Amino acid sequence: MTTFLIIIGTALIVFVMLYLMAPTKYEIFRSVVVEKPLPEVFSYVSLLKNQDMWSPWGVKVDQTKRTYTEVDGEVGFISAWKGNRWEGEGEQEIINIVQDRSIDTQLRFKKPIKVNSDSYIKVYESGLNTEVLWGFRGIYKRPLNVYVFFMGLDSRIGRDFEIGLSKLKHFIEA
Repeated sequence: MTTFLIIIGTALIVFVMLYLMAPTKYEIFRSVVVEKPLPEVFSYVSLLKNQDMWSPWGVKVDQTKRTYTEVDGEVGFISAWKGNRWEGEGEQEIINIVQDRSIDTQLRFKKPIKVNSDSYIKVYESGLNTEVLWGFRGIYKRPLNVYVFFMGLDSRIGRDFEIGLSKLKHFIEA
């Protein structure tokens, strides 16, 4: 019985320490160089509907219901989805655009976990080519930060970003 209480007490202390010490802020990003001029690349990435062609989350889902409101490529455009348990439910809204520089969106996941993230795509001239930087950042509320700490979010989401950026490069360069 004493051993059991020691184990439970130790586990509780470890959890509380992780709860307080695990990061609550995150930022994940990846980039790729596309062999096309910057204005052409920006005009493609600034349309959220195009993400359905290259984003790993857009191309994975066959049964997802998508709705769009307002004008794509302009502040206020919303791309919403509702899928099965895996795809969940949420929306992405364009909140800022700097022509030929960046597009900022807010991701609002509603199911299976309610969390918001700020997403961005930035473009930079790289000689005659264009570097595309895709990422997102946000804050995890406690105790979700403990779960994410063990999940390896950067490598998992980073891998999805790399897959998506590779497809983006293929679509734009084709």
